[in-house]
Parts: sequence; C-alpha cells; structure tokens
Amino acid sequence: MLGLAALLHASALAFQAVKLAGVAYLLYLAWQMWRDSGLPPLAAPEPARAGAGRLARVAVRGFLINILNPKLSIFFLAFLPQFTPADAAELLWIMAGLSAVFMAMTLVIFVLYGLFAALARERVIASPGVLRWLRRSFAGLFAALGLRLAFAER
Repeated sequence: MLGLAALLHASALAFQAVKLAGVAYLLYLAWQMWRDSGLPPLAAPEPARAGAGRLARVAVRGFLINILNPKLSIFFLAFLPQFTPADAAELLWIMAGLSAVFMAMTLVIFVLYGLFAALARERVIASPGVLRWLRRSFAGLFAALGLRLAFAER
C-alpha cells in the first residue's frame, strides 16, 4: 500500500488514471442502480427449512463476536468499577452482577432493534414505491460521489 500511495503521490498521470477509473465505476454503479427494478438480493424468499439452521448459525456467530470482542472487556473494566464500593469483599461477584444486568439490557435493546428492522424490511419490500425511491436515492448518491471525485484535486 505504501508503494501504491507513493506512486500516486509522485505521478499525476497515475493519480488521474485511478481517479477516472473510480469516477467511471461510481457512475456505472449509479446507472445500474437507476435501471434495476427487481427485489433486493436479501428480499428473495428462502426455503422454510433453511431458516432454523441459518438462525442458529447467526446466533452462534453473534455470540462469539461479542464474547471475543476486546472492546466489551475494556468497557467493563473502565466503566463498571465506578459503581462498586471501594471496600467490597466480593468485588468479582458485584462486577459479574453488573455485567449481567448490562448484558440483559443490551439483549432487550438489540431484540427491539431486530424487531424494528424486520418490520421496516417488510414494509420496504412490500412497497414498490419505497423500493424505487431508495434505488433512485442511492443512484443519485453514487452519481454525486462520482462527480465530486471527478472534480477533486490532489
């Protein structure tokens, strides 16, 4: 990456070539999105039996991502100790209890997010007008980004 960055910094021609390729690609994406009229890939119906296995895989993957995420441990160690008594004998159990309360509240919030997202997904997929508006909006954004990149200076 450093070599490519140095090349693009040193050569105006290479920079212009990469910039024009990016502009062409963004405008191509805008055109494809403007012309598209089918359902989004995630809106296609899936077989009934595939749903349960897929749901279990998603749940296990989400659990592992959260457990193995170091930000969660850092958050617990930085934020929760201020809610514990300084002279507590069972500090580990107090921290575990606070962590459990935090995780339960997070679970409730994420379940509500998921239910809201599922409801919004159904409403969007059921409405061709909303889908068309979303596609046209994204197409306009891609075109605007392409034009902005076209007029960008080094």
